[in-house]
Amino acid sequence: MKVIIDTSSLLSLVRYYLPFDQNTILYDFVKSEVSNGNLIIIDAVFEECEYTTQGLVLKSLDYLTDKEFKKNFKLPIRTKDLLPPSSKKFYNLLNHNFRTPLSRRLNDAEFEERKKEFLETADARMIILALIKKSANEEIAIVTEETETGNDHKAFKKIPALCKILDIKVMALPDLLKVYQGIAIEFK
Repeated sequence: MKVIIDTSSLLSLVRYYLPFDQNTILYDFVKSEVSNGNLIIIDAVFEECEYTTQGLVLKSLDYLTDKEFKKNFKLPIRTKDLLPPSSKKFYNLLNHNFRTPLSRRLNDAEFEERKKEFLETADARMIILALIKKSANEEIAIVTEETETGNDHKAFKKIPALCKILDIKVMALPDLLKVYQGIAIEFK
């Protein structure tokens, strides 16, 4: 299975798991999964990692900033110009099913502006990439620490709610780590 990982999950990884990874088992495993293409980091997530918590993710997973590593494994995955498969259906869902109650109070011009902004976010790009992979019959999941509820006054629903609508597998980082066999982080 391939997974597209969100900034929130990368941040949880480096804050709550890597400090206990005394033998670099998890660090090396993540590096291996990124290099073999099973753990996908998109450009928008990479950009968020540069400025979130003073670049903590990129400092902790230092190979993500190594020029040779990035070049050899084509990182981060470029998503800026991706179009969703079944574009008409996707945009129909975007206009109707993905909206929060807040967005329904916006006038048409405001909604169009919010929609344009949303399509530039890491959330939207991860979902579009997942739809592309899913349409190619690849087993794909999005890993995020977001929950379905609450929306921080945004115009569109959160990743888990959108994935539910689109039938895309979504999981949190602990669930992903359970899927991987053989990872044993030692607490000392």
